[in-house]
Amino acid sequence: MLGKIDKRPQLDIFKIPLKQIINMNHELVCLSQKMDWDKLEEQLGVYYCHTNGRMSIPIRKVAGVLILKRMFNESDESVLERWIENPYWQYFCGEVNFQKDFPFDRTELIKFRQRIGEAGAEQILSASIHLFSTKEIQEKEVLVDSSVQEKNITYPTDPKLQKRIIEKCRKIAKREGIELRQSYKRVLKQLMIDQRFRNHPKRKKKAKAAARKIKTIAGRLVRELENKMTPDQKEEYNELFKIFNQILTQERISKNKIYSIHEPQVVCIAKGKEAKKFEFGNKVSIVKTKTSGIIIGALAFPENIFDGKTIEPQLNQIERLIESYLPKVGIFDRGYRGRKTVKGMAVEMPSKLPASATNYQKQKARRRFRARAGIEPVIGHLKKDHRMGINYLSGELGDSMNVLLAATGFNMRKMLNRLKRKAKNNFELFYQILLGIRSLFLKPNWS
Repeated sequence: MLGKIDKRPQLDIFKIPLKQIINMNHELVCLSQKMDWDKLEEQLGVYYCHTNGRMSIPIRKVAGVLILKRMFNESDESVLERWIENPYWQYFCGEVNFQKDFPFDRTELIKFRQRIGEAGAEQILSASIHLFSTKEIQEKEVLVDSSVQEKNITYPTDPKLQKRIIEKCRKIAKREGIELRQSYKRVLKQLMIDQRFRNHPKRKKKAKAAARKIKTIAGRLVRELENKMTPDQKEEYNELFKIFNQILTQERISKNKIYSIHEPQVVCIAKGKEAKKFEFGNKVSIVKTKTSGIIIGALAFPENIFDGKTIEPQLNQIERLIESYLPKVGIFDRGYRGRKTVKGMAVEMPSKLPASATNYQKQKARRRFRARAGIEPVIGHLKKDHRMGINYLSGELGDSMNVLLAATGFNMRKMLNRLKRKAKNNFELFYQILLGIRSLFLKPNWS
């Protein structure tokens, strides 16, 4: 059953009201008052049962903690630890009295993300977008770019993956009570040492032989397990054995390769960077308003598709987040070539102007495409400050949730900084007024 926060709670003489110990003009208090929590609770309430069952954690509390986690780059554990220490965070999440205990267990954040899914995360992003004025959100021109959201996996190599298969087979055999003919523990340890530095001329032959031997052992253990398992056991591990067999049969030039056993959906993406030629994760698309700098679209793609094919799904998402709005002009880099208009939006990218172009037209085009570079630092902030650099959430759902919540954290932090500057300016204005009043009552110094 859906739990709710009491909006008119009875005062408790044994608890301290938060309003007595916090500054009500603090930017986080102003941000919580600016948020439309009632609408967000109504949108996310459809994912809960309203008739029976144990009372759930209030949506505002768990959604508030999730937003704070992304705003301040915290993990599921650290955000709850800081929540206890920070009365402003507690007020943001709807608490009336100062709390001394954890609001809930950290696993509730995992369950909440799985409960609301991608659609619910889009509604949270939409709430962060609508903190800003309509004029700021619905600009005519937007900046669009794609990037890679790296998954939390080790750099994949064939012997490393085959070693993981051997270790997984040992664990499965122990769990199911199957006795293996040989465990290969000591042999595998030495083979992993021998297969290193295969580019060195003196080690090349030995390293290649060791890598072949590791692959042979992995295939041998997989076949032995399949032969000794009962039909019910085989059915339980059917998907895992499919992954094992695909890893053992894939070659260097194979398509749809598997780079991680626990995250098989990861793809290899080459972005042309000199320092990092390949990144392992999924492709994401980010849309930012040109002038106000608000993220109005963030979408994850399970496949490494051509950038031009990401435009239409991205515009569909913008229509879902901001009703009855589509930008007139989208500014892209040359990776999106091949498209002129998509759903009525003009696709602009750097190109050679005709000889008849005036100086004004050239300057206008130059300024437009210089502005496009403004989305690059935004993607950098998403990766460094809002947990999009390495994605720790599992599966394709985790890929989508991570980018949507990172964009939410960026927008919320942007509004928080704006409120902070406004409060500072108001204080400086108030201070100047006080100085003016003080000067009226002081005697002038004629000396």
